[in-house]
Amino acid sequence: MRKLVLLVVLGMTAAVAHAQAPVKVGYADVDYIFAQMPESKQIDAELKSLQTQLKNQSDQKVQEFQKKLADYQANINTMLEPVRVNTERELQQLQQNIEKFQQDAQTTIQNKQTSLMDPVYKKVGKTIEETAKENGFSFILNQQIGGLDVILYGDEKMDISDLVLKKMGVTPKPATTTPAPATPAPKK
Repeated sequence: MRKLVLLVVLGMTAAVAHAQAPVKVGYADVDYIFAQMPESKQIDAELKSLQTQLKNQSDQKVQEFQKKLADYQANINTMLEPVRVNTERELQQLQQNIEKFQQDAQTTIQNKQTSLMDPVYKKVGKTIEETAKENGFSFILNQQIGGLDVILYGDEKMDISDLVLKKMGVTPKPATTTPAPATPAPKK
């Protein structure tokens, strides 16, 4: 990933060196933009609702398994061999069903998240492109990719995140800062 970013930056540097027209590079924080959009709260609510629903179903299956396991453990000494083998097979099948349900639930959540977020990311991408063209930017980089900083330093004048939000009709919320303590705590 870092090699790719380095390659992109080197390519842009080479393009800048050979270009006759000045190249204007800006950046945007897509995660920040997405968090400011009203759609993000609705998407979060839908995903949490789905997660709760699937967790409740999973918990119900686990409780059923635990009840049958407790019954099995309480009666194992008095069970006939064929009944014991059949019960063990049933418990093993229940456990496998629970594991499969949990894996399927994760896939369902991921698919739902993708289906809800794709249109929003497309809208953001289109608005970033329009904003960049309107403001004369040649390139716009994402400030972070996968939680890793791509832009280690950037002049705030080159950050178009708030311009993108305004173009979409969203009023950017001011950044909240936590004041630093006036004096450091004494060491013990």
